[in-house]
Amino acid sequence: MTNSPRPELLAACWTSAGDVMPARGPDRSPVPIRERIEAVARTGYTGFGLTRPDLVAARETIGLGEVAKLLADNGITHVQLEWITNWWTTGEARALSDQVRRDLFEAAPVLGVDNIKVGADDDGVAVSRDRLCEQFDALATDGAAAGVKIAFENTPFSHLVRTTEQAAQFVKDVDNPNGGLILDIWHAFRGGTDYDLLPELISSRFVFGVELDDGRAAVRGTDLEDTFDNRVPCGDGVFNVPKFINAVRRIGFDGPWGIEHMSEEFRQLPVADALTRARDGALRCFEIADQPAAKRDNI
Repeated sequence: MTNSPRPELLAACWTSAGDVMPARGPDRSPVPIRERIEAVARTGYTGFGLTRPDLVAARETIGLGEVAKLLADNGITHVQLEWITNWWTTGEARALSDQVRRDLFEAAPVLGVDNIKVGADDDGVAVSRDRLCEQFDALATDGAAAGVKIAFENTPFSHLVRTTEQAAQFVKDVDNPNGGLILDIWHAFRGGTDYDLLPELISSRFVFGVELDDGRAAVRGTDLEDTFDNRVPCGDGVFNVPKFINAVRRIGFDGPWGIEHMSEEFRQLPVADALTRARDGALRCFEIADQPAAKRDNI
């Protein structure tokens, strides 16, 4: 085994949120922000993710300054916010999106946010790729003015940009230095991406974050239900997490590794237990990734 340093882990927002249903409600975590931050730190993570509804709730109760103090006091050095969508639209949908943008941008310098995750959720209203590129460029430029990077994450339910290959080409075509990509193993596997091709698809300057999890071979239910309800700890599924880790390392990524876990089972666990199980699975996969290739192939 190599003597690689222990990786820094970021608990993506759902991993510490408890009994909450992404995209279907309730959209706010029942766990107090202080308890979440302390649990994340106590279980060995140095990064913390938060959604806009939970951010606003914390801002209106204890205040952003107190959240920043809690993060600092607990050794959290990486902060990620999410989720902005409809940034290409007009009318009421765009007005709501712009309010989300303002809330997240306002919090970014106070909390020391590294990146804000954004997507292109397909609402059934057609949009051109040129429009997506133009508006992502504008969003990334606005993010730069606020001092925060804009990280695009593809999903199976995105407008036009569903696969990792499409997402990589999208951010390269936009070519804004403040607009990059979240490489998520879930969407890479579900999209049929060959991990070995990742270093050819994207360079490190476009990779603003990485997310690890695991899952079963077949989709269960709809793509959305599968994404939010059926993840398992790294190493307990078929995604070959160590291979993905090493492919991302070859790109040159050197940031914190996001651990994004959400499932029907994990929503019922105490937050500290969910964080621990997700952490332990990820660290086991890093240990395997660090093995010599011949030994790794036999594990």
